Amino acid sequence: MELIKFTKMHGLGNDFILVNCLEYQINNLNKVARKICNRHFGIGGDGLILILPPKNKENDYRMQIINSDGSEAEMCGNGIRCFAHFLKDRNLTNKTQFKIETLAGIISPKIISSKKNRSQVKVDMGKPRFKTEEIPVNIKDNLGYLKEYQLKIDKQVFNINCVSMGNPH
Repeated sequence: MELIKFTKMHGLGNDFILVNCLEYQINNLNKVARKICNRHFGIGGDGLILILPPKNKENDYRMQIINSDGSEAEMCGNGIRCFAHFLKDRNLTNKTQFKIETLAGIISPKIISSKKNRSQVKVDMGKPRFKTEEIPVNIKDNLGYLKEYQLKIDKQVFNINCVSMGNPH
C-alpha cells in the first residue's frame, strides 16, 4: 500500500485533494482518484489535483486534475485557485501571478491576498459560451442558446440557463 501525503482544500464549495508530486510520483492515478475521492470510504472530494513541474521551462508549474470518477479534466477554475493557494502557502513560489500548464492551455492565476489558511485568487477563465452546440445539452431550440428554459423535475419547475467555460468535468 502506497502512503500519500495530501492536503484537502475547497474553493467555493468544490473540494479537492492536492498532492505535491514534486516530491514523489503516484501510480495508477485513475484508480487512486476513485478511491480517495470516495465520500464514504475515502477522504472524499470532487477531484485529485497534482502539483507537477512544468513541461516548458517558461512556465512555473503544471496542474493535472483527475475527477472523482477517475477521468481526467482539462481544467477547473476552483481547482486552480486552490492550486495557487497551495503554492503560496507552502512557499513554493514568491510570485503573486504565475503560469500554470493545464490541458486547457496556460492559465495564469493571480493571488490578490493571502493569509495562512486562505487566499483570494483571481483567474481569467476566458469567454463564456452560450450556444447549445458548445454545451453538452440534449435540447434543441430555435434561439441557439438556453435561456430561462423550464426544466421540470418531479412536480417542480426550474428556470435554467446554460453556459460553458470550456472546462467540462
